[in-house]
Amino acid sequence: MGVKILWYLTAPDGVVPWEADGRWQTDFGHLQQLASTIDKLGYYGALLATGADEVNVLAASVLSVTQRMKFVAAVYPGLIAPAKLAQIAQTINRFSGNRLVYNAVNGNDKMLPAQGIHLAHDERYDYSVEYWDAFKRLYAGSNQGYDGKYIKIAPRPADFGGGSQRGATPPRYEPFQLWGAGSSSAGVAHSVQTLDVYLSFANTPPKLGEKFRRVGAEAEKLGRKLEFGTRLQIIVRETEEEAWEYAEYLVSRTSVEYARQSIERQLPPGESFDTYVSPDPQVNRNLEQIRAGRLPKARDYEIYPNIWTGPALHGFNVLGPAQGTTLVGSAENVAARIREFQEQGVGTFILSGWPLIEEAYRVADLLFPLLDLDHGFDVPLLSPGRRPSQVSSIAAAA
Repeated sequence: MGVKILWYLTAPDGVVPWEADGRWQTDFGHLQQLASTIDKLGYYGALLATGADEVNVLAASVLSVTQRMKFVAAVYPGLIAPAKLAQIAQTINRFSGNRLVYNAVNGNDKMLPAQGIHLAHDERYDYSVEYWDAFKRLYAGSNQGYDGKYIKIAPRPADFGGGSQRGATPPRYEPFQLWGAGSSSAGVAHSVQTLDVYLSFANTPPKLGEKFRRVGAEAEKLGRKLEFGTRLQIIVRETEEEAWEYAEYLVSRTSVEYARQSIERQLPPGESFDTYVSPDPQVNRNLEQIRAGRLPKARDYEIYPNIWTGPALHGFNVLGPAQGTTLVGSAENVAARIREFQEQGVGTFILSGWPLIEEAYRVADLLFPLLDLDHGFDVPLLSPGRRPSQVSSIAAAA
């Protein structure tokens, strides 16, 4: 089996969007252009992450400029009633040709109360199991209602949706795919019951593979088999030197304050920025330089060949891999890392690099020809002369 490569369809954008002076004001026209680019280049789809824009609205608003890409829209259970969300999903999938997927996210204790959800950590996952079970039944056309601990839905009356034609055959919908994550014991229990594709922020290939095998074993106990995917930033160039030069440029455009804020979000409970000691000597060396008011060089954040924890929109993961982990290197070496992840069970890669449109072209041009893609359609080759020489050189080196 090949791999699926997805991109990112969410504001903000820019050259260095984690810094105010590197962030663009992205409007609807820009997001339409981004969606059209992702679709045209042959990406399997894109992640529509939680943020300023409502993901169902965003997906629906760009259907007319896309033809085949999937929309992996991040949804918190409970913000929309499951019956209404099922109707929204049915509508988008009927109009798009079944291109909507939900990424089931469960938030955190600081964010969810601000949206009216007041459930303890483990209880959120219990609620989510019911929510998505009810959603899937309703999406498939059930009119039997739902009687759970948290979700109570009455059976649907015969004349429900009065505008529909009497006696008309209701539309049929393919089984709805749920993607998502969850690393705690409650999160894993929820995942193996509910999800079809289990996601995790990246780590080194061996460590991520170990995590996925552990989760897969739990799913097998329930007679279920999951697919696995990861989320990464990416800097891919013709050569290693070019890629690391660009990584160094991003470090030079990043403030020490951003590094400090990111570190503080990663600290274990009870630890402080000034006193924390890592078991990794390189992390401690990096921390000392940041405490002294300067950022280490780009290569100092490389934790594994071509895997980097330098600055990104989703964090500056000085203490270890998390949301901002990045693939950095030549197309050949980045392709080799992706194949290494694939050997560890990873079949889906959600990537992003900034600016989003420019880097989407670069990844499609340099990286796609070197990978066995499983997108369900023919992926265009941007540079017809690139593939034969590069593939043959890789084969010769193998």
